[in-house]
This record gives sequence, structure tokens and C-alpha cells, in this order.
Amino acid sequence: MASPPDGSDVQHLPSAKPYLLRGMVQWMEDNGLTPQILVDATLDGVSVPQEHVKAGKIVLNIAQRATTRRDLANEYVSFGARFGGVAREVWVPMLAVLAVYARENGQGMTFPTEETDTPPSAPEPPPPERPKLRVVK
Repeated sequence: MASPPDGSDVQHLPSAKPYLLRGMVQWMEDNGLTPQILVDATLDGVSVPQEHVKAGKIVLNIAQRATTRRDLANEYVSFGARFGGVAREVWVPMLAVLAVYARENGQGMTFPTEETDTPPSAPEPPPPERPKLRVVK
């Protein structure tokens, strides 16, 4: 694989997830659809109404018209919204966002469940081969 023209290392690029999320949300809203995200509510830093969490996950409507102060940042998703008529603040680290899809037709995308900021470690070398002996006459 060739290096980028600027000489930077591709392994140190930031996650594409927030960019894909913002792109999908814009596409959905431009087409009159309601963007929703599926969140792993068990991860550290997730602040969502726990009474709406089922099996460790929650679906959140992140449409502009359903939220206040929505911020789709590179590290998190945050907004204010009403849950059962009660105003709440929501904070979701980007790592906890599992999918984004349109409520009306289910179109969207899922994201990997595991993501790290560190490049993967080098694979372990294969074990040494056993010596092969043969009789020479």
C-alpha cells in the first residue's frame, strides 16, 4: 500500500464513524426522514434515560426537530430532548453509537461494535518450523 502524498501514516487517521454519521443524518433530513441512532447504553460515559433502555440498548431520535442543542461531534453525540414529557440531556460517546437509520424505511448503516484509538498490534510471528532431516547417501 502506498503512503499518502503528505507522508502521514494512514493508521493514525481518526475514525470515519462521526463523518459517516453526520453524512447519513444530513441525507435523511434532506429527504424528510427521521434519523435514529442505536446506542450501547452499557458503555462508560453514556448518559441516557435508563428507564428507556432495553437489553442494554436504546434507540434515540436525533432529528433536528426533535432535539435542542444537537451536537454531532467527532467524539460524542449530545442533545436535549423530551422523554415522556420530561426534558433530559443526552450524552453518547461516539464509541457507543452502534447504528444510524431512518425510522420510516430502516435505511442506514451499522458501525463496528469495537473500535480503538491505537493501531492494531503486529501479528505474532509463526512458530519456527521443525527441522526437516533426510538421509543422504
